[in-house]
Amino acid sequence: MVEISRRHPRGSPDRTDRGGQSSGPQRGGDLRSGSSGGGDRPAAGGSYRAAVPWYVGQNFSDAPPGHRYLSYLPFWKSDWSAIKDGKQKVLKELGALPAHVDTLMRALAARQRDVGEASGAEILPAVSTSPFATGLGWEHPNENGFAFLQPYGLPYLAGSGVKGVVRQAAQQLAKDNDESANHGWNHNVIEKLFGLEPAPGSDNATRGALRFFDVIPELVGNAMNVDIMNPHYSEYYQGKSTPHDAGSPIPIFFLVVPPGSKFTFVVDCPRERTLPAELAARWRELLRAAFEHAFDWLGFGAKTAVGYGAMSLAPASATKPAIPAPEPEAERKVTKEPSARPQTVASDTKQEVWDKATISWNDGGGGVVKVEAPGPKRAEARGKAAQDFLATLTEQQQKQLLERKKALTNVRVLVEISGNQRTLKRRVD
Repeated sequence: MVEISRRHPRGSPDRTDRGGQSSGPQRGGDLRSGSSGGGDRPAAGGSYRAAVPWYVGQNFSDAPPGHRYLSYLPFWKSDWSAIKDGKQKVLKELGALPAHVDTLMRALAARQRDVGEASGAEILPAVSTSPFATGLGWEHPNENGFAFLQPYGLPYLAGSGVKGVVRQAAQQLAKDNDESANHGWNHNVIEKLFGLEPAPGSDNATRGALRFFDVIPELVGNAMNVDIMNPHYSEYYQGKSTPHDAGSPIPIFFLVVPPGSKFTFVVDCPRERTLPAELAARWRELLRAAFEHAFDWLGFGAKTAVGYGAMSLAPASATKPAIPAPEPEAERKVTKEPSARPQTVASDTKQEVWDKATISWNDGGGGVVKVEAPGPKRAEARGKAAQDFLATLTEQQQKQLLERKKALTNVRVLVEISGNQRTLKRRVD
C-alpha cells in the first residue's frame, strides 16, 4: 500500500501547529501578528488568541474592525477562558483601519453621495461633536456589541435608526401650535412623509414618501476609539445586594466612533409625485428643520441621554470644495502652467446677540451648554467652548445652572454663526 503524504501550501499553517503550542518561535507582542498556526500571542497578564480554526492562522491585521471584533476577536487564553487584563489595548488595536479599509470606507460614503445626487435626494453633511455608538445591546464576549455593516466590517448608522430619530424630532416640533416654531410639521405631514405606524393589534399601516439611506461615518484619525463605563452597583443590578458605595467598579470598555467624524445623511423622496403639491415643494425644508432639531436636542445611536451621538450640521463648503472655472484651452497652451487646484471656500462667519435666551446645562459628553431664544433660535457650546461660556456667567448664575440644575432665563448671549452651525460664545451684559 502506497503511503500518501499531504503537502501544505507554502506559508499555510501545519495542522499539528494549533492550540497552545507553536511549531516555531513566538512572535513579539504585536496584537495584529501572531504565530501562524493559531498559537498564543503575548499580552498583559497572559497570552491570548482568536477562536478560529487552526488553518486560518492568527494574523488579521488587514481585516476591517467589524471582522476582527465579531469573528477574529483575540480575547481567549490557551485554555479558552476569556482574558481579564489587556482588553482596552486589544480593542484599540482592532479599531484601527488598514489603509485599504480606510479607502473603502470613504469610497462607500462617496458612492452614497453620488447616488443621492443622481436621485435628487436631500444630502445633509454633519460632523459628530461627541462619541457615537450603536448596537451596544448586541451580545458579545466584550459585554457590549457594536453595529457593523457587513460584509464590509465598517461602523454604520442604519437608515431605520435615522428615520426613527428624525420622526421623533418631527413629532416634537409638531407639538408646538406656532407655525414659526413647528416649521410646518403636523400629524398629517408626518403621516404622509414617514408613513402610518400600526396601532397595537392592528395591521393598518402605510408607507411614507421618504427613504433614508444607511450612513457610513468617515472616521477622523482612521481609527475607532475606546470608551469606558464604570458600573458601581453591579451586585445590586444582579439582585445580589442592596445598593451601597462599598462595591468595586469593574471597567467595561467599548468601541465608539470618535468625535469629529463625518456623517453624510442622504434622504430621497421616490414617491414625491404622490404628495400634495404644497408638500412636494416643501418636504426638503421640513426635513432639514427636523434634522436640525435632532442634531440640537436628540442625538443618534446609543447612550444619547448622556451625551453620545451629538452632531452638528456642517456647511456644504466643509465637505465639497468649490471647483474654479477651467482656463480656456488656448490660454493653457500658451502659458503651459497647470490649472490651479480647487480651494475650499470658507463659509461666512458672523455674530449675533440673542435676547431673552434660556440657558440649560447637560453633564454628558464632556459638558454641553444649550441656548434657546425666541424665533426659534438654538445654539450650543461643548467641551472647552462650554467652559469658556460658563466663565462669563456670574457666580450666582453658575451655581443655579451647575449645582441646582435649573435653567437660566431671560439671558442676553452672543452667538457665532458659520453656515448652519451656531456656537454659543459668551454672556452679554
